[in-house]
Amino acid sequence: MSTLALSAVYTKYNLIETARVPIAVIGSVVFPTLAFCMFVLPQGVVTADPTFATAAVASMVVFAFMASGLFSIGLELSEQRSKPWAPYLRTLPGSAVARPIGLIAATLVISLAAMIPLLVVGGLFTAARPGLMPMLAAIGLVVLTAVPSMLIGVVIGTACGPKAAIAVTQVAMFLLAFGGGLFLPPMLFPEWLDAASRVLPVRQAREIVLAAALGEAVPVWAALGIIAWTAALGVIAVWLSRRDEGRRFR
Repeated sequence: MSTLALSAVYTKYNLIETARVPIAVIGSVVFPTLAFCMFVLPQGVVTADPTFATAAVASMVVFAFMASGLFSIGLELSEQRSKPWAPYLRTLPGSAVARPIGLIAATLVISLAAMIPLLVVGGLFTAARPGLMPMLAAIGLVVLTAVPSMLIGVVIGTACGPKAAIAVTQVAMFLLAFGGGLFLPPMLFPEWLDAASRVLPVRQAREIVLAAALGEAVPVWAALGIIAWTAALGVIAVWLSRRDEGRRFR
């Protein structure tokens, strides 16, 4: 079986396993919208301005994908590695990257589902009114720019045990969310924090998605940053996977 076909099997398996626990699906889908309702909707200055409202919706969409990548992938991989079944799978023929790819694909599907109620609430209760084409472009770009967050989850899940993965994931989520300008607009950052924030993949994803939603040109620095982060994290994820295999079976 090819890597692509095996990845599709893992994607289907992960979606079925997640659907068997409805609260897991409901929590992943509802959480970003609840955060938006609690932190954004009460701010009349933000919701009444089309640009500010669009930026807030875009930030929460990026947050939804980032949180899913860190928690769903990081915690799931670390838990799988602690059980006998996952190490046994590593001894079977087939590409070792198929399982992480399948988990990433399944997580992206759930993240897309979580984006729907968030867009509905943003469209009904704020002044955000992106055009159809800009909105479709932003949706496509948020999937592409979420890859680094997914790979961070792979790195955490491969490098840490279940207990350590929980702590590392929580710290990483808050650092990336606040540092990436998802909870506090970057325009309010001091200069040093704004400069540091631009290095983070979540900040780069936010700028790309927001530019697309507003119909503006995508910042070159953000696009180059996403590409660099994807390549670097991909290499690290592969190296950790091979190191894990060597430690267990050689």
